[in-house]
Amino acid sequence: MENFAKLFTGMSRTFQKKITIDDTALNYGSGKIQDLFATPRLVAFMIEASAQLIDTYLPDGYVSVSNSIEVDHYKSTLVGSTVTVEVVIAGFENGKYQINMTAYDEFGQIGSGKHSRSVVNYRSLMLKAEQRTFENHVAG
Repeated sequence: MENFAKLFTGMSRTFQKKITIDDTALNYGSGKIQDLFATPRLVAFMIEASAQLIDTYLPDGYVSVSNSIEVDHYKSTLVGSTVTVEVVIAGFENGKYQINMTAYDEFGQIGSGKHSRSVVNYRSLMLKAEQRTFENHVAG
């Protein structure tokens, strides 16, 4: 896997999001709480931030895809608060970018995690997915 020159260890970006009712546990099937930021939404926000960090610097025809993610969400955040996520490229190993992620609200750190992403050719990725679907329809 290619290591894209514009991406480097230590590269970081910060993203912010004001938490709305749409970001609560009640809307993500992760509980009945309607006034708190949902863990699945935090994970999704961290993934979005990581993808934007990498994809912004890729040549046409390439995208990054998620390989793995590990997130700890240890503080509650109310609707109306602003969540800030910082993502940092921690390294590149075995064709995967390793990303450290930290999340904060106005009162302090609320979560952290590690994420890995690979850079792939979009067209090749789609062809493989279509081939897999076709093979399973023929076999089924």
